[in-house]
Amino acid sequence: MFARTVTRLPKPIQGLRRASYSTSTEAIGFIGLGQMGFHMAKHLQAKSTLPFVVYDADPNAIARFTTETNARAATSPGDLASQTSVIITALPESSHVQAVYTGSTGILSGLRKDTLCIDSSTIDPSVSIDVSQRVNSAGGRAVDAPISGGIMGAQAATLTFMVGCEMEHDFGRTKEHLEKMGKNVVRCGGLGAGQAAKICNNLLLAISMIGTAEAMNLGVRLGLDPAVLASIINTSSGRCWASDTANPVPGVIESAPSTNKYRGGFKTRLMLKDLGLASNAAKDTKTPLVLGALAENIYRLMAHNPELAEQDFSSVYKWLTNSHKD
Repeated sequence: MFARTVTRLPKPIQGLRRASYSTSTEAIGFIGLGQMGFHMAKHLQAKSTLPFVVYDADPNAIARFTTETNARAATSPGDLASQTSVIITALPESSHVQAVYTGSTGILSGLRKDTLCIDSSTIDPSVSIDVSQRVNSAGGRAVDAPISGGIMGAQAATLTFMVGCEMEHDFGRTKEHLEKMGKNVVRCGGLGAGQAAKICNNLLLAISMIGTAEAMNLGVRLGLDPAVLASIINTSSGRCWASDTANPVPGVIESAPSTNKYRGGFKTRLMLKDLGLASNAAKDTKTPLVLGALAENIYRLMAHNPELAEQDFSSVYKWLTNSHKD
């Protein structure tokens, strides 16, 4: 995620090793070196031959990345844009995307003609479309490409990218870079289509995680070994990602956040944010969300707990076991 939660762009960072490419040079820029973005950028930088420029609101994140790679640091999003031909952004919320693109030192202030701007943030589709149209009007080529696969997918470069763009040519340019960070790159339609697909996916993910947690909790209370129950579910009709990859019961899957005290995954508060996006979209389209509304309420209750809010959303299992003790 983007390292700050404020929507106002910080002052340009001083004292960092600055990129010094000419305005005619092709280079890749990456903005947002958080839990997902850092790993994504590492894979992209390692597999690319073009110069690599990074920016984040947190100087420590930039310093860490430039120390571990031969990437250069930009002093602001606009500075990065003035020296790159491809820009990838990975930010937490709509307000961050708006600030990074349209702020006084944002990307649009330094955008070069025909620069490909790929936003991998999960944000409101209407905001995504608005920002994309601004990029296109300024001479760039905008693409929304939100991601699925979590931190584990970012680390392993197995992410799925859901792409929305105006032209097939834009998709071809985009796919070349996204394939270095993931294994599935799918064009969903025009501008905003990627965001639409992502919020539908995360709506289902939230519901399935709650269902998996309920089933596992019931099984444990009935005396079943959780590992045995998970193995049955994962070879039966109840199988899903929430069970076979990110099982919410600690110890069932070694690589799951639950086994690491629910650290290192997709935070509860961010899942609540995505459910809010789905809820807004449902209202706009007059689409009933029965289970989605229940899931949003559950994650809202969890987010009121400061500890659970910052833990992986699979901590709904912990919430269920703690909230409904005998």
